Amino acid sequence: MRCLECCIKCLGGIPYPSLIATILLYAGVALFCGCGHEALSGTVTILQNYFEVVRSPVDALDVFTMIDIIKYVIYGIASAFFVYGILLMVEGFFTSGAIKDLYGDFKITTCGRCVSAWFIMLTYIFMLAWLGVTAFTSLPVFIYFNIWNICQNTTVLEGATLCLDPRQYGIVPIAEAKTVCAGSEKFYRMCESNELDMTFHLFICALAGAGAAVIAMIHYLMVLSANWAYVKDACRMQKYEDIKSKEEQELHDIHSTRSKERLNAYT
Repeated sequence: MRCLECCIKCLGGIPYPSLIATILLYAGVALFCGCGHEALSGTVTILQNYFEVVRSPVDALDVFTMIDIIKYVIYGIASAFFVYGILLMVEGFFTSGAIKDLYGDFKITTCGRCVSAWFIMLTYIFMLAWLGVTAFTSLPVFIYFNIWNICQNTTVLEGATLCLDPRQYGIVPIAEAKTVCAGSEKFYRMCESNELDMTFHLFICALAGAGAAVIAMIHYLMVLSANWAYVKDACRMQKYEDIKSKEEQELHDIHSTRSKERLNAYT
């Protein structure tokens, strides 16, 4: 029976809103980083095999170097938000009202209030950053959707001179002509390959992961704001209890002094 009560208390001490936001954040970041990394690798394969884009022999900032940089950024995002999710979960434990019920009354320090305010500001900045990442991820989705849509309508494009030019998107320099036109052998091989379809759907999954991370950040903001309000109310209650205790002590001291004076007067 005691074991059951202990389990119920432990389950009651879990900050479920923070737990849900953490799970959503980890799922979104994992989806974005994993699918985004593989989609970038598929983009490199498509550029090399069908558009014949060659990596620059010198240390120049070409499209392949930019893709490598983005991959390293993805590694950093995965590591950073894994740690940040743990920190927010710990903050949720320490500011949860259920923890107060488990371990008794606690003192709200100025440091605790500053930490809660810092997490709110940092989470808001990360939410804006993830909105930018979502907007940036929608660009390759739009590009691949156009290419995929052209491939799906090849019969309609018979006789048309429609070409895919990576120079329009700044992938290759203006001086290099790396076009693939509808009706050519490269175009049909690209449309029939698994790389195009897989890369397109991986970018869609990465976009969905970025959107999930935005929702997780909004969820965290609601949780942190509620925790901040709780900490602020607890701080006010703590001040009220301190003033009340001080006044009661003063009244007790006055009453004790008068009792001693009366006793001395009788004697």
